[in-house]
Amino acid sequence: MIKVMIADDQELMRDSLQILLSSKDDIQIVALAKDGKEVLELIPAAMPDIILMDIRMPGMDGVTCTKYVKERYPSIQVIVLTTFDDDEYIYDALKYGASSYLLKGVSLEELNSAIHIVVEGGGMIHPNIAIKAMKMFSSMAKNNMDTEINRAEIEHISRTEWKIIEKIGNGLSNKEIANELCFTEGTVRNYISIILDKLSLRDRTQLAIWAVQNHKNVMKGIQK
Repeated sequence: MIKVMIADDQELMRDSLQILLSSKDDIQIVALAKDGKEVLELIPAAMPDIILMDIRMPGMDGVTCTKYVKERYPSIQVIVLTTFDDDEYIYDALKYGASSYLLKGVSLEELNSAIHIVVEGGGMIHPNIAIKAMKMFSSMAKNNMDTEINRAEIEHISRTEWKIIEKIGNGLSNKEIANELCFTEGTVRNYISIILDKLSLRDRTQLAIWAVQNHKNVMKGIQK
């Protein structure tokens, strides 16, 4: 059973999502929150696997809340669900560790699919937002604003680890990576933990951004 918390300042939206997702046999709605502060208050008792997080909420917004959630409860995944596709929100939500970024209005099946993809270790970004995100990360790389990684750390990355980095950069889930490399999902998770430790990165979102920014280095690593 996948435990889901819904965070939205609009009661109608909270109730609607609860009704829709409750129709899925493997999803349990464990808490409803009206703002970021309430999210943090409810987490200890609810301990959701995933939080559906609205961006614009009074008091503590969804971006700030995502930052605190990932710092305190790194295993909890955040799916940003919003009517807004502002560039600032895209960057900050992903930077702070959101797994997916969807626009309100997606179908129940799309949302259900995103929830299962995130649980399996992947992520999903709405196509319109993905285009903006890729342009943003590309621009950051050109301006040398990418995550700083020590050269000595890069030299300790193995060829297999480079392959996994490349696939994370392409948006593949742990299950998809395992299938392509003939590994178990557990092995892929172990590899990712080692990679994050070697590169001193917080999570797979940072790793995905770094992989996109350093595509040439990733391909050289695969070929070595």
